[in-house]
Amino acid sequence: MTEKISRASRETAVASGSAAAAAAPVILSNERGSFAWGVLAKRHPALIQQVRDAFPYGRRQHEALDALLDESSNGVVEPLAPEEPDHGRWADWGRGHFGRSWYDAPFLWAESYFYRRLLAAVGYFGTGPWQGVDPFAPFKQAELRGEAVEEELRALDALADAPAGERATALLHASLWGNRADLGFRASGESPAGEVATSALVADDSAALWQLLPAGASATVAVVADNAGRELIPDLILIDHLLEHRHAERVVLHVKPYPYYVSDAMTADVVDCLRRLTEAPGEAGRIGGRLWKAMAAGAVEVCTHTFFCAPLPYEEMPEDLRKEFAGVTLTILKGDLNYRRLVGDRLLDATTSFAELTAYFPGPVAALRTLKSDVIAGLQQGTLDDLERSGAAWRTSGTHALIQVRK
Repeated sequence: MTEKISRASRETAVASGSAAAAAAPVILSNERGSFAWGVLAKRHPALIQQVRDAFPYGRRQHEALDALLDESSNGVVEPLAPEEPDHGRWADWGRGHFGRSWYDAPFLWAESYFYRRLLAAVGYFGTGPWQGVDPFAPFKQAELRGEAVEEELRALDALADAPAGERATALLHASLWGNRADLGFRASGESPAGEVATSALVADDSAALWQLLPAGASATVAVVADNAGRELIPDLILIDHLLEHRHAERVVLHVKPYPYYVSDAMTADVVDCLRRLTEAPGEAGRIGGRLWKAMAAGAVEVCTHTFFCAPLPYEEMPEDLRKEFAGVTLTILKGDLNYRRLVGDRLLDATTSFAELTAYFPGPVAALRTLKSDVIAGLQQGTLDDLERSGAAWRTSGTHALIQVRK
């Protein structure tokens, strides 16, 4: 069950959570065969090739992509070019990492910096013709127009007349398992699509989530999105349910300010998903129409912040974002990267208290995440023992998931 922290014990919990996180080793990528090593050694090179093939880039982009591939595979970390708009921020964030192997930098930092360097290589922030062109857009669009999305939208018709509680559970789980649709996860050939039968929740605080959002309450919910397409559509459908059944009167959807981690959602992706919904027949189209009107009326607001593309834990969030999350009834963080930033990208003891690790967060917080990295906390010892005995790669395969809540 969810661990509840009173105001009186919050400072103690923050200190305890910080101590537990600090005692755990930071995840690096220098252990050959580890998950983090595989991301840098296999996923990133594959992604560079996919981006190269997806656009008719010119010589400058091809040379820059070649240089990034060579540097990240065989060289040392180089700083952003001085003309890049956020050069100063990354110079500060990368202090101590430049001049070292990419594999010796903290995994969270190295992975984030790779995507920033990829944008620089293709001229996303430049003044040329490729300015503002999302290098991952073809992958997002192909998924959004695929048959899998079509089937999922048709399935909504069967839920239209279901009891509210049954519908709520189904839509919450659809949003949770939609996190499996991670295009970056598939870049190196990894895909859990054929392993649905082994899927399992390793922690389930869904009852606590609904307790925080009783029907009829004047709640404001913040949803920090992860992936576009097949994850964002169920997120939007869940948002519609929260509004339609009066679990919330306002929802703030936080997205990335620019392309990040292949399939991460931006405002353009929200618009694309809404159009996909409104164009669909049946229940999906009705949901899309309601959401379109909700945005116009201010019941759904899309926001973004540069922090969402920073290689930093949520504990270091800026004050304006802290105030934003402090002012809502519940913040729902979607996906693996948000989870890593929430509890710390470290080799934590899996039974470390989730409540204590997140005690610093300025308000109630829920994590909805399929497991696609080594980080995990808040498990019961018996659950952990069963998972370890299974022999499966349950931490990283995307076949297991969690719903964790700290009130």
